[in-house]
Amino acid sequence: MNLVVIRENLEDLYAGIEFAPGSGALNELAAIVQKHQLGTVPGDAAVALKVISASESQRIARFAFEYACAHGRHKVTAVHKGNNLKLSDALFLETAGTVSSSYPDIALDDYLIDNVCMQLVRNPETFDVILAPNLYGDILSDLTAGLIGGLGLTASANVGPRVAMFEPTHGSAPRHAGENSVNPVACILACYMLLDRLGHQTDADRVRSALTQVIREGKNVTYDLKPSRGDPTAVGTREMAEAIISKMASM
Repeated sequence: MNLVVIRENLEDLYAGIEFAPGSGALNELAAIVQKHQLGTVPGDAAVALKVISASESQRIARFAFEYACAHGRHKVTAVHKGNNLKLSDALFLETAGTVSSSYPDIALDDYLIDNVCMQLVRNPETFDVILAPNLYGDILSDLTAGLIGGLGLTASANVGPRVAMFEPTHGSAPRHAGENSVNPVACILACYMLLDRLGHQTDADRVRSALTQVIREGKNVTYDLKPSRGDPTAVGTREMAEAIISKMASM
């Protein structure tokens, strides 16, 4: 498998617009829902608004197609639940379709989120670039990490119009500081993504190639990359990083 999950990161259910049970704001919302005959909101419910805008959907879709073009990828898969969320997720899917018309060399298909989860487990090789709203992308990024060995092997980028930040998908993991046991691959891959974003392709390729060689050899790797987690030949964070640096130096 060789795929990328591209996730919108500003809205959807993570917009943080919530209403507490029994609050005045919830009562106002319930009255609006009832007035427009959209259903009922129980007084003891907590409610979160799912916000999907055409502008943010267009921005993330265009990023996905531009990424596919720049990295030699050939297909974008839009993830949604449009069969139930006929306005919000349908807007996300419709916007992806509109953007795709500007990229005739990149195919677009779409999957329901539940089907994506099953197909990723059964046929992960069918996916190339996955484009998802915030919540679905959050879940899928961890699912795909599990398919390749865990969060210790996956890096992420938060990319805005002017600024980008790169980090391991698992964050900084401060509780493991100083143990010299944590897999350094995710952090090093974050550096690879940073170099790639800045256009330093030769250096980025050196980092990725050296890292790949060390993992393939399986000698100087941390405990989570050994056949058994109790393998006494496992090395620490520092030793694995040094092995990768040594590979880079020999190139």
